[in-house]
Amino acid sequence: QVQFVESGGGLVQPGGSLRLSCATSSVISSVYTMGWYRQAPGKQRELVATITPVDNTNYADSVKGRFTISRDNAKNTMYLQMNSLKPEDTAVYYCNANWTSPAATTFTYWGQGTQVTVSS
Repeated sequence: QVQFVESGGGLVQPGGSLRLSCATSSVISSVYTMGWYRQAPGKQRELVATITPVDNTNYADSVKGRFTISRDNAKNTMYLQMNSLKPEDTAVYYCNANWTSPAATTFTYWGQGTQVTVSS
């Protein structure tokens, strides 16, 4: 069973910063593309950023230039540094791991989520 340990969420004022962490097993962190998704109340879950095992990254347009995704393979941990936070960034943030096998079977796992609230 795949497990994630997410941390770093909380309440921050607009313009502030937070860093989310997602720790998992070495197999997951070294093989899977990992990412962060978020879901605001009444909205669908959306992609925030992803990072491949070779550190190729992808960001949603809404967070480009403000958020940075990274991974530390020695610690089997993925991070999301969030700067210049806006009220519209308020959501539950979910850690995700995704891998498609050579036989085209996709394996996807989700963390339990961590709340980020941006408010004055």
